Amino acid sequence: MIELLLPALLGGIGVAVVAGPLGSFLVWRRMAYFGDTLSHSALLGVALGYALELNINMTVIAVCISMALALVALQQQRYIASDTLLGILAHSSLALGLVVVSLLNDSRLNLSSFLFGDLLSVTTEDLIAIYAGSAIALITLIMLWRPLLAITLHEELAEVEGVKVGWVRLALMVLIALVIATAMKIVGILLITALMLIPAASARRWARSPESMAVLASGLGIVAVCAGLFMAYTFDTSLGPTIVVCCTMLFLLCYLWPKRLFRQAVPEKSTP
Repeated sequence: MIELLLPALLGGIGVAVVAGPLGSFLVWRRMAYFGDTLSHSALLGVALGYALELNINMTVIAVCISMALALVALQQQRYIASDTLLGILAHSSLALGLVVVSLLNDSRLNLSSFLFGDLLSVTTEDLIAIYAGSAIALITLIMLWRPLLAITLHEELAEVEGVKVGWVRLALMVLIALVIATAMKIVGILLITALMLIPAASARRWARSPESMAVLASGLGIVAVCAGLFMAYTFDTSLGPTIVVCCTMLFLLCYLWPKRLFRQAVPEKSTP
């Protein structure tokens, strides 16, 4: 049992550690739909990887980053609202990925494991990719923490103070793409955004500062991963959805708990 669960447990913890801080910025900047758009595009990366016989993780990262760059460029136009644009790209990339998968007719491709995560599919190579990607994302996030907070508080003021707003915003999008690519084996393409958003939303009520919210979100994500892994193994359910259900239970517990021991870290509008 330990040999079976350990790879998935280590992988889930590696993802949750970096998903918490990134999820905090998704909550603060109201970028939930952006995360869904990138995660849906990851399926196209999986399909292209199999079609071209390339490394799956690399093709997913390439497609997600390309989608992030396209979003940055397209959001400069004024004819289509950002939420409409995100909806178009999210569903179009997901549909295109499904079409490519259906054309492959490859028995090696287990689509369910990529969409919802798979307990048994996490290998040593996956763990190396997860921890390498998470380490890169976490180190970069720490280096950009203050500029990211500055543009989250007030982009115009941050730009006046010398922060390169466009580059910092793009770096955040690339980090989200990197985490989505490395986490798809654990939670699945369709649910990875939930692992970033729900623990961060849960931590928001109890945190006393942006930093404490990020740390608490990581901790709640780790708890959800451990509980979800145990429940998935015990009841023979899909790993990704079970982890998200545990995240939701933690969210309800955080908001239904009667005592408010700490003040809220982030006002609902724009400040972290």
